[in-house]
Amino acid sequence: MYVGLKMLKDFVTVTPETLVKDADKLLEDNQLWMLLVKDGEELVGYVTKEDVRAALPSVISSLEKHELNYLLSKITVRDVVRKNITTIPPETDIEAAADLMYEMNLSGLAVVDKEGKLIGYINRNKMLEVLVEEMGLKQGGSRIVVEAEERTGVLYELAGIISNMKYNIISTGLFYHKNRRMVVVRVDTEDPSPIIESLRERGHKVVGPDDFKHEWKS
Repeated sequence: MYVGLKMLKDFVTVTPETLVKDADKLLEDNQLWMLLVKDGEELVGYVTKEDVRAALPSVISSLEKHELNYLLSKITVRDVVRKNITTIPPETDIEAAADLMYEMNLSGLAVVDKEGKLIGYINRNKMLEVLVEEMGLKQGGSRIVVEAEERTGVLYELAGIISNMKYNIISTGLFYHKNRRMVVVRVDTEDPSPIIESLRERGHKVVGPDDFKHEWKS
């Protein structure tokens, strides 16, 4: 999956001349953690909720009302904008974008074309939406987790067993926990017990919450 297929195309931006108090309201009203800053068609940076909130109380703590209103009418995004913005092209793999956001602790990424023009935006909420979609949660069915060996053909075997039993695979995922390889398969049935039984008969280790309770209790 590519970022360009999941990015937001209709999103809120501000300009360097936007008042900080107005940026704060946009962040609050739209439940955002950051805003991209454009000067005309040029992407010049971003502002975070923390930057905006920090700019407001730092200048209003001991002011008269008329002084407060005057200063609030003067503080603009230009005063708090961050220009070290990280951008990605729409061809970026969605998981690579998620990893970049994680490693850099970013709440979102600007998506630009080859000319550097802003064409989209992808944030943490969208990444969570993609995770839910890729795991097939909203399509129903049942989830089976197999602790799989690190050897060639394991996924092929699992898929073959399920397919031969005439069940449809909705989605698959691969996770690691303490060097243990977990294959998550969502199948189109409300009762996965026949599949689980068949997998175990063929030597596959099916695991569930009870296998990990000792870890989250300690």
